[in-house]
Amino acid sequence: MKRVRAVVIGAAETTELGEIPDSSQVQLHADAALNALNDAGLKVRDVDGIATAGENPITIAQYLGIEPDWIDGTSVGGCSFMMHVRHSVASILSGLCTTVLITHGESGKSRVPPPEWPWPPRPGSYEGQFEAPFGAMGPPDLLTMPVLRYLSDYNVPLEDLAMVPVIQREWAAMNPKAWFKEPITVEQVLESKMIAYPFTLFMCCPRTDGGGALVITTEERANDLPGQEVYILGAGESGETMLISQMQDFTSSRAFRASAAKAFGEAGIERNDVDHLMLYDAFAHLPIFGLEDLGFCEKGQAPEFIRERNTAPGGKLPVNTNGGGLSYMHSGMYGMYAMQESIRQVRGVAAAQVPNVGISVAHGIGGMFSASGTVIFSKAPS
Repeated sequence: MKRVRAVVIGAAETTELGEIPDSSQVQLHADAALNALNDAGLKVRDVDGIATAGENPITIAQYLGIEPDWIDGTSVGGCSFMMHVRHSVASILSGLCTTVLITHGESGKSRVPPPEWPWPPRPGSYEGQFEAPFGAMGPPDLLTMPVLRYLSDYNVPLEDLAMVPVIQREWAAMNPKAWFKEPITVEQVLESKMIAYPFTLFMCCPRTDGGGALVITTEERANDLPGQEVYILGAGESGETMLISQMQDFTSSRAFRASAAKAFGEAGIERNDVDHLMLYDAFAHLPIFGLEDLGFCEKGQAPEFIRERNTAPGGKLPVNTNGGGLSYMHSGMYGMYAMQESIRQVRGVAAAQVPNVGISVAHGIGGMFSASGTVIFSKAPS
């Protein structure tokens, strides 16, 4: 009996990225969706599954004219879209639907309409009871706790933290769509405006407008379509805590480790089989945590791995080749853009194309280390 496999057959971002003041958030979802469907060679009427975060999936389905048989509104932050991929594969393989459209859109810069930001948190929530009363104001200061513990425990200088945006800017310089393209130095990163110690401005992501969408179907159906299929070898998801103060270990994410272990176990591959890696990077320390928690570096060794330019152009493990959330774009939930670049690299059409990419891993974070999703994409089925 022939094995049924799920593939990405359509992948695209919004027609514009960066600053789009004349499009609402729903319109960004729709623009990305239509671009992805065009990439797949499909029409809206071919879609029977819908998934999104940030907007109600029913809103997007109605706006596009989709009558879905399967709906996923999982919304746990920037890695939600990785989880949607995993859920889509399961739904297709179990026969609940045949073709899933995953959409994302955010007017993070133009604020059309102003995004809902859950701060201050509800008084009855965990965050409202146990963190907000002590002055926590959002991602920049909440995420200082893990990075400060990491820098202290492993005696890492700030110069090594600054190398992350420096190298990612090198990748961005090769990408015409990147928000920031100008080269920067370690000194410039450290001398840029202090946001929340140790994060300076260049260690934090920008806010932009944009979106992206994926179309997932079976390999059999994809064979009859003009789009270039990309196989999904494995996927994983996990969660740890809504309170960053309650992380099991400030120097490591249990959710990262769990979602990655599930994805690699399902894919049946080793870390040295990976040609390309996308690590969600709203802040400069996240690629460091990602390299270690996904098993590409030993604990405490990722800063040196980056400093030695292993993740840079020409390095042995290219990371965040679109420029990452720090330089490419970051509309608020970055996971969709990480997967778009993984897919482009596997297809061989990326702006900063790495030679001979057969397998790419996209890994995302949700909230303040609260959740995680990992997807392994491949040019071949196994």
